[in-house]
Amino acid sequence: MTGRLVYLIGPSGAGKDSLIAYARAAEPAGVVFAHRYITRPAGAGGENHVALSPAEFARRRAAGCFALSWTSHGLDYGLGREIDLWCAAGLAVVANGSRAALPAAAARFPDLLPVLVTVDVARLAARLHQRERASDGALEARLARATTLAVAHPALVRLDNNGPIERAGAAFLGLLEDWRNEGPSANPPTR
Repeated sequence: MTGRLVYLIGPSGAGKDSLIAYARAAEPAGVVFAHRYITRPAGAGGENHVALSPAEFARRRAAGCFALSWTSHGLDYGLGREIDLWCAAGLAVVANGSRAALPAAAARFPDLLPVLVTVDVARLAARLHQRERASDGALEARLARATTLAVAHPALVRLDNNGPIERAGAAFLGLLEDWRNEGPSANPPTR
């Protein structure tokens, strides 16, 4: 059985890192979590990532070390080729992706399951303001991008994260369990 890339996307501040941490703590069977390689210092806050200098990132990209890579908010992001091995082993691989890179991800992983984390604009603004990470850029630009970047994919699942993390986290775990029970070609439920 072939695994599947579960590609978690949504605007900055939607709670993708929190959902991944929630799901990771539950240790769901048959699921692994990919680290992203980012040209952001390790101590910059947010997700547990592999920090690379821009030069090292460029060398790795040129050498084909990434299954997927993209640039966003002045930083480079990559998902390592290890995700190919994990999918080939029949695992669901959860990755924090990019809405703008969804077409490239879908082309590379035809059985991709994109999960769009949604949150209302007022809550998103409050989260971004509270986080205030230097690499986040101008709050107004982030909010504008959150509402204007269209996302489309035939298997897209929308996951509401306006309430407590436990509610959205349970829905996300349910989605992963459905995949495990039904297999990678099953149609995903709406959450």
